[in-house]
Amino acid sequence: MIDFDFTNTNQPKPGRVLVSEPFLNDSFFTRSVVYLCDYSPDGSFGFVLNNFMDVDIRELIPDFPDVDVRVSIGGPVDKSNLFYIHCLGDEIPNSQKIAGDLFIGGNFDSVKEILEKNKSNAKFFRFFIGYSGWDKGQLESELEEKSWVVLKNFSDTQILNDTKDDLWKEVMARMGGKFQVMANFPKNPSDN
Repeated sequence: MIDFDFTNTNQPKPGRVLVSEPFLNDSFFTRSVVYLCDYSPDGSFGFVLNNFMDVDIRELIPDFPDVDVRVSIGGPVDKSNLFYIHCLGDEIPNSQKIAGDLFIGGNFDSVKEILEKNKSNAKFFRFFIGYSGWDKGQLESELEEKSWVVLKNFSDTQILNDTKDDLWKEVMARMGGKFQVMANFPKNPSDN
């Protein structure tokens, strides 16, 4: 029998990724990969990277440039707003650094202008409806329950990549060992 117990050796902090354990029974976070944008004693927030909407961004924002981007459902909080991360730093006024070369928010007109000038600039952005948030002590409690594995070796390019539909399975398999075995478990054990 395989022992699926694990220890979180990486601590959460901005720029790290949370990977849900395979049996997390949560209507929103089952088999999710979350990019942490902020982590502090007062709370944390981030965006789910592998939950996509089946909608064109121009249906949400009619004057948005005609570019090929996917919109992710970043989390269950504040689903009436569009959020975005990018790697353009000061090119987007008022953006805030997360970690590495990734930033959050900034002047939305600048975003649209950059995308209108060159559609291929879309690769520098990732768009989300809603976000994932944890109150004081909540994430720590979930980590103690082993609901999440904290990873630190994600590149900015991986975070901005909106083409990975099976990201959770891919990440689990890359972790190797018992995680690789878990990657192939069915979502519903009765499907086995």
